[in-house]
Amino acid sequence: MEQVKRAPLADQAAELILERIRTGEWELGQKLPGETTLAPQLGVGRSTVREAIRQLAGRGVLASRQGAGVFVTALDAPEEWDAVLRRADLVSVIEARIAIEAEAAALAAERRTPSDLRAIRRALDDRAANRADVEAHVDADTRFHRSIVAAAHNPILAELFDGFTPRMRQAMVDMLRLRGEFGDDADHGAHERLAERIAERDGDGAARESRSHLGAMKAALA
Repeated sequence: MEQVKRAPLADQAAELILERIRTGEWELGQKLPGETTLAPQLGVGRSTVREAIRQLAGRGVLASRQGAGVFVTALDAPEEWDAVLRRADLVSVIEARIAIEAEAAALAAERRTPSDLRAIRRALDDRAANRADVEAHVDADTRFHRSIVAAAHNPILAELFDGFTPRMRQAMVDMLRLRGEFGDDADHGAHERLAERIAERDGDGAARESRSHLGAMKAALA
């Protein structure tokens, strides 16, 4: 059986345990062998095994249950979010935005406060005023969409949207510069309709407008 060969020992031990989980040696929900069994298998001390388990618990792969042992809670460690976004192509990012923003628009129509609606309309006016410069237009557009996500009052949706923003911004700037045109009346009209559906508390209509707008953006990249 493969053993740890070089430092840092805890990192190496964690990777070996993770590899054994990936290959199906331990199934989801299964209890791992105790430290006294794992330590000789990995060629390390019990303290190193404990540190490796702590690492994997922090990554969501293992969970320690007091008095019961250590159990498998995921079959792989999720990749860092930033690394996923850096590697993703723009179409994939837009597809994820459709999933997030269509739901956010529907929730915003249901939950928006008068203050939220004022913020959405201010962002819409700001977007209309920034049609000459590409970067200013992209930033104003992002603020508009962010105001809708904020009106959904769901912190997880907001966190996901904010995670997309850096990856999306530069890609959109580059795309619009290549296209040479942006922010025309038809495009702005789509954003006005989205804001109006939210104002009317039309959740289905808001989701539909959001999906239609982003879907058109995706189609333009095909």
